[in-house]
Amino acid sequence: MTYVLTGATGFIGKRLVNALLEKGHEVRVLTRNVTKAQAGLPPQVKTFAWDPMTQQAPHAALSGSHAVIHLAGEGVAEKRWSRAQKIKINDSRVIGTRNLVAAINAAPNAPKTFVSASAIGYYGNRGEEVVNEHSKPGSGFLSDVCTGWEAETKSVSATVRRVVVRIGIVLGRGGGALKPLLPLFSLGAGGPVANGRQWMSWIHVDDLVSLLIHCAETPSVMGAVNGTAPNPVRNTEFTKALGAALKRPAIFPAPGFMLKLVMGELSDLVLFSQHVLPKVALETGFKFEYPRVQDALNQIGRKRVVFKQLTRTQHLPLPVEKVFPFFADEKNLETLTPPWLRFRVLGKSTPKMQTGTLIDYKLAVHGIPITWQSIIEDWVPNKRFIDRQTVGPYAIWHHTHTFTPTDEGTLVSDTVEYEVPGGPIGNFLLGRFIRKDLERIFDYRRQTVEKLFAAPVARG
Repeated sequence: MTYVLTGATGFIGKRLVNALLEKGHEVRVLTRNVTKAQAGLPPQVKTFAWDPMTQQAPHAALSGSHAVIHLAGEGVAEKRWSRAQKIKINDSRVIGTRNLVAAINAAPNAPKTFVSASAIGYYGNRGEEVVNEHSKPGSGFLSDVCTGWEAETKSVSATVRRVVVRIGIVLGRGGGALKPLLPLFSLGAGGPVANGRQWMSWIHVDDLVSLLIHCAETPSVMGAVNGTAPNPVRNTEFTKALGAALKRPAIFPAPGFMLKLVMGELSDLVLFSQHVLPKVALETGFKFEYPRVQDALNQIGRKRVVFKQLTRTQHLPLPVEKVFPFFADEKNLETLTPPWLRFRVLGKSTPKMQTGTLIDYKLAVHGIPITWQSIIEDWVPNKRFIDRQTVGPYAIWHHTHTFTPTDEGTLVSDTVEYEVPGGPIGNFLLGRFIRKDLERIFDYRRQTVEKLFAAPVARG
């Protein structure tokens, strides 16, 4: 199938792109910033420029596609809800959806399936009431936004199967609801919110991605679908489960009045009680991999919590047999590392690189001399290798290098999982600065690789 996605560079969108590509589908992406999207997404993804607030989506992106999955919208929890921010949250969904639907209706050979995100904010604050897809909307800002958002999807042509996924609290590593909570709970400073009795309707991000694909590929699914796990929990149970997954106490409550004072109306996100059941998903045969919150949180917090992850991909117009040897030579690290780090390779423990090889380096971070040693944990020529820091500045450093052949060359991907020194306190104090340093280093690496592999000598 050919999919068209909006919101593809977000927390959910990136995972959806990868899941679709793994299934062999073609993916087209509508984005405001084509350059940024191309840098962060696999090269086989086709990108099309689109400003959802001012224009219809380009017909060229929609024509010949099978399904559209619409995730784009201003982040609800990113800023305090000022009057201007409320307008931005609402308009990004209502106007953006309006312009996308108009394009679907007008495009030649248009897709026959349209899956749009919504949110369980649609139901408002429901206390102890159990709701499903047939329940009426609630009241308040979030409910009004979701009602207007969903209303725009109803303008899509009658020949298009329309699905609206009301997404709950999304749990996953690297984003979603846990992003602000993990550092706090890892310090042992987390706990229930208000009286802790409010219901939380959640879903693991992997299940949400699978559900979106299920909605797109299951003809019997139409109308509203709740994107929540089948076992909602009270806030107290959730905080205990998160503390258990991180092996930390969760005993420090956050009073409701204080949250309202600090967060204003934004506190509705954590104070509202919503007991939402995924009736349609279950009736249409969807199977949840993480139906219970403890299983989901255990998966996310498995082993040690890695606070940060950095991923970079780039495409090189050469076969993998010519690309891999360059990256497999540890001496080339000196070329790929910015000069301000004064990076030098001191030697390695085996004549040839292999699983178990130890490599010693020296460098300077902001002028401070540092020794570093890494071990090659996995070595598969022309496919991947993984190095792990054994001595160095990080509490955790795992660097996975993968090399994927394509029709036009090789896709090179670097994924680093790291934890800063000093544990949660170090992450709180230094995490932002270290992240900026790493982004600068990997941007330099990317630019250097592009120059080297564009030169004739790199092709030899």
